[in-house]
Amino acid sequence: MDYMKDWPEPIVRVQSLSESGITTIPERYIKPASLRPEIGTPCSKDLSIPVIDLSGLKQDQPSCNSTMQAISDAVREWGFLQVVNHGVSPALMKKAREDWRNFFHLPMEEKHKYANSPKTYEGYGSRLGIEKGAILDWGDYYFLHLLPKSLKDPNKWPSLPPSIKDIIEEYGKEVVKLCERLMKAMSVSLGVDEEYLQRAFGGEDVGVCMRTNYYPKCPQPELTLGLSAHSDPGGMTVLLVDDRVQGLQVRKDKVWVTIKPVPDAFIVNVGDQIQVLSNAIYKSVEHRVMVNANEERISIAFFYNPRSDLLIGPAPELVTPDRPALYQPMTYDDYRLFIRKQGPQGKSLKST
Repeated sequence: MDYMKDWPEPIVRVQSLSESGITTIPERYIKPASLRPEIGTPCSKDLSIPVIDLSGLKQDQPSCNSTMQAISDAVREWGFLQVVNHGVSPALMKKAREDWRNFFHLPMEEKHKYANSPKTYEGYGSRLGIEKGAILDWGDYYFLHLLPKSLKDPNKWPSLPPSIKDIIEEYGKEVVKLCERLMKAMSVSLGVDEEYLQRAFGGEDVGVCMRTNYYPKCPQPELTLGLSAHSDPGGMTVLLVDDRVQGLQVRKDKVWVTIKPVPDAFIVNVGDQIQVLSNAIYKSVEHRVMVNANEERISIAFFYNPRSDLLIGPAPELVTPDRPALYQPMTYDDYRLFIRKQGPQGKSLKST
């Protein structure tokens, strides 16, 4: 079998399982006891990730400095933050969620027109990783490339609901602008020039993709996960969550923290590539997704990544005798291939 062309076994849509009326989930979705939501690592109800108002980046210097310090503190300590007043229209955010929810409510035969393969993952999917017999997550998704333009294939974009293509285009352009602002703020907070991270990613020649996740109702949510614990392999993730239902959890030290969504906010986290570039000053942190017995859940993950053929290694300015380089340079293509083979499995990035 060529793992770049074929899934190792027939694909089952989780949404179909959920809507079939089953009262117990198939064994393929049952996690080992140590990884189950209510048995493994304890959860904390007292902690919450920082919420940062980005309007300060447009204001006078003291306010701007204060905002950048808050961003720096969040990605050093948590790897995650929520941002408000970020410049993306709340109406656009709402419309993006609505259109994607409507897509997943289309008849299955319509969605199957866009069924994906492991070659690019682009299209409608129901599993990550190509390991035969693997324990699966309780969720379906739709994956799309937006940049570079050479990877963008309009034929892979859904045509229903009628407005969805235009919404994806507009949403993508606005979130790219947000990512560029955050990259500058994080660069300055590292003590390098404001364009450093953007240059390391390839300047304007970055990789941008998005994955809309659909987590159907689950009759036994205590036995499975919508998305297994993992750190994001790419550069930075901007996540729009379903503000009706909580589900995302972040590992903080030795506990899981459930993120409480703020209205009209994005959840932002740094990925493995920024951890490498910062020589582990900024942290790419494990997170996972819970599912719900009574509610479905939608989230839109927007991935801002380095150009795939560039070597990514610690910034020279951040390597000192007291803090030597913790990682060997590797292209994002090579790193992504490693992740693609195994699927989401904990914290993949290891220092040398």
